[in-house]
Amino acid sequence: MSIPDQGCSSAAPAINRTCWSLLGLPFDQVDRDQALEIIEQAIASKTKCFLSTPNLNFIVQAQEDEAFLESVIYSDLVVADGMPVIWMAKLLGIPLRSRVAGSSLFERLQNTQRNKPISVFFFGGQGNVAQRAADNLNRTSVGMVACGALNPGVGSVESMSSNEIIEQINTAHPDFLVVALGAKKGQQWIMHNREKLNASVISHLGAVVNFVGDTVQRAPLSWQKLGLEWVWRIVQEPLLWKRYFIDGLWFLRFIATHVLPLALYQKLLQGRADKNLFMEIVSDAEGGSVEMQLGGAATAVNGVVLKSGCRKILEQLEAIPRVSINCTDLDYIDSSALGTLMLLKANIVRRGGALGLFRISRRIRRLMRLHGVEGFLLE
Repeated sequence: MSIPDQGCSSAAPAINRTCWSLLGLPFDQVDRDQALEIIEQAIASKTKCFLSTPNLNFIVQAQEDEAFLESVIYSDLVVADGMPVIWMAKLLGIPLRSRVAGSSLFERLQNTQRNKPISVFFFGGQGNVAQRAADNLNRTSVGMVACGALNPGVGSVESMSSNEIIEQINTAHPDFLVVALGAKKGQQWIMHNREKLNASVISHLGAVVNFVGDTVQRAPLSWQKLGLEWVWRIVQEPLLWKRYFIDGLWFLRFIATHVLPLALYQKLLQGRADKNLFMEIVSDAEGGSVEMQLGGAATAVNGVVLKSGCRKILEQLEAIPRVSINCTDLDYIDSSALGTLMLLKANIVRRGGALGLFRISRRIRRLMRLHGVEGFLLE
């Protein structure tokens, strides 16, 4: 199967990824098999890949926590782990066709026989669940082997990032590091330590530790397809009801205040916009800046042209660290182009540069606000 050129890297998210912005988060346009192939390639080539699996709760928390939001933006692979995410994407015409659950990815890797099993380290979880998951994996898996488990206890990200802890993980030489510290703390811990860890694939998959450790049973496939896995989870873990209730209210409110208005507004602008993208890149080596001028419509149809311009900018970044995007003549921008600009900024910032957008019309600014990217792209 052919897959998009993802190129996982700990240095910066690959600009060639096919990403769509959904409520401020960049989602890769990949199905489960494509995501699995990217993970397998990262492990085989020993290339670092930070995998994030946003569900509705991720999106809710990302609206309120900038660091949490940026942990997803700076990930190397982002998949939609939640049917509400897929439903919102469909309302907005974003081609995320199916849910790609982190638990399903791990289960497939676990049950696929290979010459050299994938080594896994479980970090976090409550009590001894990480060790139980490791023992169960070694007893039942044909495609994975647990090389270690550690519960760091309760504490700050810094206290869980001591040299002793990092050394214990690295000495085990895991291919796949599964983190289970709670979504916010887990993402923060990965961001804090990703450059020091030697695992090829790192991901916060809290539910996986519980599933493999047999403390929680996963919902039947039929429930998952209907988007009712949350009901099953509440039956198994009653304390989750409050989180799901709050997330459900947020979901309904956001559909009414952002998703539906955005769906209508982008249809209105699509009819008025020029269908072509006009782009020019002007470099000023002496001034230490490069400017990209955008005009017409920046959409998935002309995404190859936009990505080509972004690559040219990144090639000059070491000599010219300041990048500006002139949006004077930009009539329309869709979720795909916004996803590309998010990747561009992530690349520039990770490399020590700066990106600024200017001369933005009110309609483009409103589009960005409804898409949830205004804070990241225009800060």
